[in-house]
Amino acid sequence: MKILVRNLDRTVPQAELLKLFQAYGTVDSCTLVMDEVTKKSKGFAFVEMPHGREAVKAIKGLNTLRLHGQGIRVKQAEDKPADQAESK
Repeated sequence: MKILVRNLDRTVPQAELLKLFQAYGTVDSCTLVMDEVTKKSKGFAFVEMPHGREAVKAIKGLNTLRLHGQGIRVKQAEDKPADQAESK
């Protein structure tokens, strides 16, 4: 299951985010989205977890968690409609 993590403080390292999700189970990938120009965090990330039950527990357990002073928002990522994905 692909999970969207939003409202991240821009100083949160990818390794810290990965560790948070690993507490709930197996993590296939953890990608902090970076600005191409500044190479700094854009404040959101995608996490992939293979097991739906673990992913749901992670979403429920981490949504609104205060991390580096900010309440993060965690939810299942929505697939982009095909016409939006092709235009990029």
